[in-house]
Amino acid sequence: MAEIKTKENEASVEDFINAVSNENVRQDCLKIVDLMSKATDAGPKMWGDSIVGFGKRTLKNSAGREFEWLKVGFSPRKQNITLYLGTGEAWNEDLLSNLGKHKTGMGCLYIKRLSDVDENVLEKMIRESAAKAI
Repeated sequence: MAEIKTKENEASVEDFINAVSNENVRQDCLKIVDLMSKATDAGPKMWGDSIVGFGKRTLKNSAGREFEWLKVGFSPRKQNITLYLGTGEAWNEDLLSNLGKHKTGMGCLYIKRLSDVDENVLEKMIRESAAKAI
């Protein structure tokens, strides 16, 4: 069976964020680092080449194999900023309806920019997702 490719590594989070070409996205990423660090009491670490993760948890795949994964994280993608917030277990309709402009899918939250969402609601979602990610 194939081993998971996205793993925590020692690459520089600072270098990764500084390489984001769009200044607004880069500034949003710095704010997200702050939000996620506070929510998890963990510093940012690179996971693979393009995900900034906070904390660790053990998950099982459909075949029952365990692997390490981040508690919460994000990645600045071409179309949007992808936030990895577990499997959506902390996402209730009240939070989502009050968040602002976003899309969801498979445990991910997609936003174009932080100014599109209510940062207080986002912070609560991050905190709750991190707390439930055991």
